[in-house]
Amino acid sequence: MSQKSKALSLLGAIVLVFAAFAFPQAASAKPRVHTVVEIDEPLDFGDYFWDETGVPQRGAVRVVVDLTAEQLYVYRGGYEIARTKILRGWGKHATPTGTFKILEKKKEHYSSTYDNAPMPYNHRLTWKGVAIHGADVDDIHATHGCVGVPLEFIKTLYRYTKVGDPVFITNNWMPHIYG
Repeated sequence: MSQKSKALSLLGAIVLVFAAFAFPQAASAKPRVHTVVEIDEPLDFGDYFWDETGVPQRGAVRVVVDLTAEQLYVYRGGYEIARTKILRGWGKHATPTGTFKILEKKKEHYSSTYDNAPMPYNHRLTWKGVAIHGADVDDIHATHGCVGVPLEFIKTLYRYTKVGDPVFITNNWMPHIYG
């Protein structure tokens, strides 16, 4: 093996080790799912369910937002425990996709950008104003990039999440089920 090949191999190994330590969330960006709740009919705007029956009490809480299906899913230890229909942003205020961490939580929060709009049980995802928060979820309104969920749902979610928990925002989360 030439000196150049050895150097490139060593560089590749260093990059892999660095990536594993610098970006540990990359490997777990998509939560592992063991169960999906089968519901009788699609959720309508404002609808949700929360059911932990038969789900182990331990396990990491993971939140997934599917912008295409306009739904938010909550998993504990890989078991679906909740789902709701959401509001999301559109056009120039589209909700961003990616893996985010909950940066802070506030029960009572008001937008500093949009006319002091209430954002109850706020889960801040970016420092530029993207969050998950309580909203009147209907088929008429949209957000300015946030994820709006029914107030009773967000109150329960608030009890289960903590700062640092990952939130995965994507399109077509489970196309084999919903597509």
